[in-house]
Amino acid sequence: MTEITGARRSDAPASRGRTTVADVVVEKIAGMAARDVPGVHALGGGFARSMGTMRERMPGAGSGKSVTRGVSVEVGELQAAIDLEIVVDYGVSITDVAGEVRESVISAVERMADREVVEVNITVSDVKLPDEEDEGEERQRIQ
Repeated sequence: MTEITGARRSDAPASRGRTTVADVVVEKIAGMAARDVPGVHALGGGFARSMGTMRERMPGAGSGKSVTRGVSVEVGELQAAIDLEIVVDYGVSITDVAGEVRESVISAVERMADREVVEVNITVSDVKLPDEEDEGEERQRIQ
């Protein structure tokens, strides 16, 4: 048995290295948190959603909607700032939905990425009317 003498490490394991969180991780967390709020129909403006729908149909482009569409972030070592572009359902209170999105995004990012969220800026770019078809549904019918 070997006995180690001398100075022992008193540092906790968590302090013996650095954790870096990529911007795309925070974008995905924020996108998922925003989509989960009732009254949010979609993320991204009309053009971004159109381009995303076209990208999703390309062979080899992956499946499913892009979680980061309509989300942009700036992430530092301790803080994050988030910009969201959303489409809300007709009939909901836009200010209430925006407030719930802000709370949901802040809670998720601070809990999962351990970054203080200094701001969540929300742009409501459209309202989904009950009789409107989604852009993807309309394109499939035209094909």
